[in-house]
Amino acid sequence: MSRNTFVYLGSYSLSLLGNGIASVLFPLLVLAKTGDILAAGILASVTAGVAAVVGVLAGVLVDRVNRRTVSIISDVLSAGSVAALPVVDALWGLNLTWFIVLGVIGAFGDMPGMTARETMLPRVALLGGGKPGALDRLVGVRESLSAVLMLIGPGVGGLLVYLLGVSSAALFITAGTSLAAAVLSFAISPRAGEIESTVVAGAEHSGGVRRLFADLVAGWRFLLGSRLVLGATIVTAVFIAVLAALQATVLPAYFSREQLPELSGFAVTGIALGSLVGAGVYTAMIGRTSRRAWFVIGIVGSMIGFVALGTLGAPWMVIVAAVLIGLTNAPMSAVLGVATIEATPDRMRGRVLGAQNALMLAAPALTSAPIAAVASGFGLTAAGIGIAVLMAVTGVIALVAPAFRGLDTIEPSNEQEG
Repeated sequence: MSRNTFVYLGSYSLSLLGNGIASVLFPLLVLAKTGDILAAGILASVTAGVAAVVGVLAGVLVDRVNRRTVSIISDVLSAGSVAALPVVDALWGLNLTWFIVLGVIGAFGDMPGMTARETMLPRVALLGGGKPGALDRLVGVRESLSAVLMLIGPGVGGLLVYLLGVSSAALFITAGTSLAAAVLSFAISPRAGEIESTVVAGAEHSGGVRRLFADLVAGWRFLLGSRLVLGATIVTAVFIAVLAALQATVLPAYFSREQLPELSGFAVTGIALGSLVGAGVYTAMIGRTSRRAWFVIGIVGSMIGFVALGTLGAPWMVIVAAVLIGLTNAPMSAVLGVATIEATPDRMRGRVLGAQNALMLAAPALTSAPIAAVASGFGLTAAGIGIAVLMAVTGVIALVAPAFRGLDTIEPSNEQEG
């Protein structure tokens, strides 16, 4: 791998590590300062909603400003929002209003940064030599790093709480990871963030608001009009939504019922470990196994895993099923990610990926409450079976959908904006 690739992956890892640590520290700090569980819920809902909106608008920015620059500014904003917490607490005292304000600022950093890094992937692969399979390999490595950091990030957060408590030192360390990501990004070639075209046809002379609207419409029209990109978005969103509902409600309730609450965390860890192995195998097998084959393996394996998990038959079966889901879903996610990147024109990739990220963030809101309601009204087994049926139907439709049959021969779209 080239220097740009190593620096890109290092910056990505530091940014994700900071988010993982914050996911542990932030809720604990809210509870410590407010003493109100509802406050933590309100904060999570508000920041998620803002992040979804920012995700849509961030795509326009990412398609007009050098993407490396956007990622650097985003990491600085994220670092600042966390570092400001102990400062505000010392000067005025933290309350729910301050948490919301700083959480919103953090969302303005996280979503554009995420989108900018994704849109840089093809250029980073090209600067690394652009060999056959380079983009697939880079996405596979990134999936592996994501799985590792899913394990390490919260663990580091827990270790910081153990050693330092929910203190200013722990928060400054967390902010330091995002700041380090920004500094490291300066070593990435500016060419990695260049955009092919920043002009939207038919909007050159329009006003700011009209131009923004035209950009957003063009991005959403492409997403909804491309069967491959739309299909990849729907399949991924369903997986994310179901996993979020499992982690938030079904698994904790099930293991609590079995008097094994500690295994709830092991199930989540099992998904991460499976993802790590799956992404590693996918990366090693690039060029020897077709994307379509990986897609079929991912769909079938995930269906089996969700059906086995949904039965809630025995704790050991749930853990094994979680590992299988991660193992098979990781290569499929990588394939769909590469397919989306290749099928989307560079000039509008930011808007399309920004819209995708917003949908992924909003997707859990559509499943968490209904699945929790089913579990509450009809029992955990009914909720588990409902999840299994939903994933089985999604998997069957994905396997027969024409959009996913040409994953190995993707032609970049020539659709014009306007």
